[in-house]
Amino acid sequence: MAAICFHCGKGSMYGRTHTHHRGVAGGRWKKRAPKVNRVFKANLQPVAIIEAGDRVRVRLCTKCLKRVRKDVTDGVRPFLTLAATQPKVTKPEVKSQTA
Repeated sequence: MAAICFHCGKGSMYGRTHTHHRGVAGGRWKKRAPKVNRVFKANLQPVAIIEAGDRVRVRLCTKCLKRVRKDVTDGVRPFLTLAATQPKVTKPEVKSQTA
């Protein structure tokens, strides 16, 4: 499964880390703040959604997941239907009659 969001397509991004060295007077080159290349990964969470009547497991970023859950609580139709928010169908209990 690819490391991208199912809805918005957010994935890995490249950038640089920057740690700041405090107290370096005179701008000495050896003690400057190092900048290192790194990969920023999206915060993806595995969730189950309902798609075309089937339960499908996908990865959603937390921003999209938050939007879906807020839409459900506000009564707005969300862009995805989470399987966890669907009411579970339970079998009716059969009461045994003993005389």
